[in-house]
Amino acid sequence: MSKNLRERAESTAKEVQQILGHSTSDHPKEVTDAIEQAIINALVQERQRCADVARMCCAEDAEKAKLVAEEVSRVKSVLITNLSSLR
Repeated sequence: MSKNLRERAESTAKEVQQILGHSTSDHPKEVTDAIEQAIINALVQERQRCADVARMCCAEDAEKAKLVAEEVSRVKSVLITNLSSLR
């Protein structure tokens, strides 16, 4: 079953609260929002790292580097659109 980002954050928040022995009704939105933001930040940073690696690997082939950069940019746009639609 495919889960969206918000569902994953909610599931993780419940798990963390259970581990800590806190009620899942203690600040559920704040905990879920914090986890969701951490996931978003990690995804964006990883995307940037991948773009940097692609740029270094393709430095000698400018056309290939341009195509990779365009694809990374396209994927970034789709990711941001999907994440924005979750709000």
